[in-house]
Amino acid sequence: MDLRQLSPTLAVSPQILPEDIPTLAEAGFKVLVNNRPDDEVGPDIDHTVMERAAAEAGMSYHYLPFHPGHVTPQLISDFGAATTGRGPVIAYCRSGNRCTVLWALNQAGKLPEDEIVATAAKAGYDLGAVRPLLASLASRKG
Repeated sequence: MDLRQLSPTLAVSPQILPEDIPTLAEAGFKVLVNNRPDDEVGPDIDHTVMERAAAEAGMSYHYLPFHPGHVTPQLISDFGAATTGRGPVIAYCRSGNRCTVLWALNQAGKLPEDEIVATAAKAGYDLGAVRPLLASLASRKG
């Protein structure tokens, strides 16, 4: 597993496997967020398999599929709700980038834009393409 910490309570990761989930639970993660749409994966790691594995490990599970280029206000809001105040969270997609974008969009107006971008870059993700959206969201919250 390739866990990348974005905040004290949120890590993101490229695709994980069902057999990784007990290890994540043992490491203290309480919530698993799956941002990878089922049409990108086979039935061995679709959301029903991952949900079952999370339940067996005692973790809460949220399936919030993020199709590339199709971010919505509802998806941003749902990601924020799933990752706030529920204990350590691990979110994953194909590479971790979409999870990072959703985290960043939730932080718009809460953290300085440069800090959000720098945190993502430190984790290996380039938010250059979403900077205008970050600024727009921040201006609405400010």
